[in-house]
Amino acid sequence: MDALDVARWQFGVTTVYHFLFVPLTIGLGPLVATLQTLWYRTGNPRYLRLTHFYGKLFLINFAMGVVTGIVQEFQFGMNWSDYSRFVGDVFGAPLAMEALLAFFLESTFLGLWIFGWEKLPKRIHLATIWTAALGSVLSMFFILAANSWMQNPVGFEMNPETGRPQLTDIWAVLTNKVALITFPHTLAAAFLVAGALLVAVSLWHVVRRPAKDESEHRFALKLGAWVTLVSSAALVFTGDIQGKIMTEVQPMKMAAAEALYQSEQPASFSVLTIGTLDGSREVFALKLPYLLSFLATGNPKGAVEGINDLQARYAAEYGPGSYSPIVPVTYWSFRVMITLGLAAAAIALLVLWSQRRGRTPTNRWLLRAGLILPLLPLGASTAGWIFTEMGRQPWIVFGELLTRNGVSRSVSLTEMLTSFLAFTLIYAILALIEGRLLLRYAKAGLPPPKPDPDEESGEEDDDVPALAGAY
Repeated sequence: MDALDVARWQFGVTTVYHFLFVPLTIGLGPLVATLQTLWYRTGNPRYLRLTHFYGKLFLINFAMGVVTGIVQEFQFGMNWSDYSRFVGDVFGAPLAMEALLAFFLESTFLGLWIFGWEKLPKRIHLATIWTAALGSVLSMFFILAANSWMQNPVGFEMNPETGRPQLTDIWAVLTNKVALITFPHTLAAAFLVAGALLVAVSLWHVVRRPAKDESEHRFALKLGAWVTLVSSAALVFTGDIQGKIMTEVQPMKMAAAEALYQSEQPASFSVLTIGTLDGSREVFALKLPYLLSFLATGNPKGAVEGINDLQARYAAEYGPGSYSPIVPVTYWSFRVMITLGLAAAAIALLVLWSQRRGRTPTNRWLLRAGLILPLLPLGASTAGWIFTEMGRQPWIVFGELLTRNGVSRSVSLTEMLTSFLAFTLIYAILALIEGRLLLRYAKAGLPPPKPDPDEESGEEDDDVPALAGAY
């Protein structure tokens, strides 16, 4: 083990942990805004109570996401200083947009939403939560644009004096083909996580407390199930396009995802492949003919390059060395992502079926499946990002900078281990706090209903208790 290994582990652990909060924040924000919009349009107090209820869960998760995200900034300077210097001239633009525009909208208007219940007109107050939700989505886009540049560098030229890329076309970075498809795919994954949370919480209340707040939780249960199903369909659609673009810009990643060592035309999709321990060749494979060619090229008889041919081509282009990722990691993370996503959709479909014609779900096995439902899209998202980042290896910026050349040269192994252990311990404590807070408020149920005030009396709008006091 050396400093590079620890730096990679630390970045992987902290990034994966941080991303557990990101999709729930991005997906739950628009759903809370939708519930408040329904209350604003209809005046039905059940939508108001649901807004309060899921607003609490949203804010708890948002706060934890901000705390864990701060560490990401420190890591670039501490452990990856050479990488930071290399990409700084390009990354500065999208990350500045994220901080100055997106995060400003997100944090400022979320504060107005929290403290503005009794002070802002209803229409203005509704606009604040929609603006905060928009800020979260914009923040995701700018960060994905920066990450997509690492997958497919565009809009730059190399400075011969510094040996670093310089930004020449910010529009090319923001409209990178990888970013344009990764954005809707990640957004669909965020809604999948948020919908799964609605299903789990509402199903628990419907089954365990059928006589309490039934209409509210039944509505949230149906809403969450439909959001989960629609998001799953969107993930399949965008994932298909993403696979074709990945084959175009990173063919080694597609080959590693399928453990395809020899080029094939047509290429079969691997349902199960068992390879050697070093991942250099396959021993046994169960395949579906023509499917990989269609997924990769859109043509059932299209050609797909294998790992061995790509390795030879990259060695000739970039010099001696191994240019294939760890095949077992990419192969299985790709399949875990797909399996968990499909399982989430199946559970959501069962939940909708259990409510057909006004029925109330009573099956205990369905309740157990619903309670674990939020873990499935979170696991799928984690596996998807592991596949995305590990499949790019050994490059940290594809075709431009190897990962081993991006690590800080002045940080020792001892310093790396110390920060790694410290961050991991802190994150474990934060995980316990997050879990206890979410469970506590989820089990507590909806706030008690309050009668609407006489709006013509000139009294303050007490129909909506201040969320600030609830926190």
